[in-house]
Amino acid sequence: MTASLEDKLVVALSSRALFDFESENEVFREEDPRRYQDLQLSRLEQPAAQGVAFRLVQKLLAFNTPGAQKVEVVILSRNDPVSGLRVFRSAEHHRLPITRGVFLRGRSPYGYLTALNADLFLSANAEDVRRAIEAGFGAARVYAKPPEASELHPEELRIAFDGDAVLFSDQAERVFQERGLPAFEEHERARAGEPLPPGPLQPFLRALHSLQRTSLPGSPMRIRTALVTARSAPAHDRAMRTLMSWDIEVDEALFLGGLEKGPFLQVFAPDFYFDDQISHVRSAARAGPAGHVDRGPLPEAPPTIP
Repeated sequence: MTASLEDKLVVALSSRALFDFESENEVFREEDPRRYQDLQLSRLEQPAAQGVAFRLVQKLLAFNTPGAQKVEVVILSRNDPVSGLRVFRSAEHHRLPITRGVFLRGRSPYGYLTALNADLFLSANAEDVRRAIEAGFGAARVYAKPPEASELHPEELRIAFDGDAVLFSDQAERVFQERGLPAFEEHERARAGEPLPPGPLQPFLRALHSLQRTSLPGSPMRIRTALVTARSAPAHDRAMRTLMSWDIEVDEALFLGGLEKGPFLQVFAPDFYFDDQISHVRSAARAGPAGHVDRGPLPEAPPTIP
């Protein structure tokens, strides 16, 4: 019988999203990748340290049981196949049951997302994330250094999302950017009963919601989701009605009216947070792992997160 990824929550991610390969990446040269490959091979017996998305992946895989494999994690990487040996060795060391991987020696991997039926793609490569979003997949760019956050909720997977341009389309956000806050509020008040179009991460939230609904009562893991948005009343109305129209619930909704998100996320303690504004990603990174859902022009240099 042919294996299938249907009816599973599928996360595809690069090796740098899962593991800390930043020191190795410093020697990588696109015109001569051999030095990088040799370094990875020399460290084959040295397990890589945890990367930004490690905790997210670890908790998602904990939903699987011998009788029900509900989550699939696939390595989708620009790494060469030889370097892929260390990726799988590191996954085995950390007891992550990851068995599938695609290694492309420098080529962009986003084209394989359709074949994988992926709900989410995480990568440290801005171009790959951009192309994945343009192709209709939920994707986010992770950053080099995971925060030194304590594990406050070991039996609960916590994921937080920004609203506009992340869960929802950027339709309303464009009004704010072009015409200001009063016009945005009036625009949203007049359209409160009209659901917003889905944004890049809506399919991933839907998949999480389905996993939450179908998890057995005795499952060792639970899911808690949060909408953390700069919206405030009256613009909150359309956001909530949109979620209701999708038959999707979130456990917490924070309408912050432009307040800095980091202090609130420190209370929520997410295993991952998604936002389209790099300033909010920087603020959120002090609370937990974060990713940038970016569809704008490519930056000349990757932003740093302290």
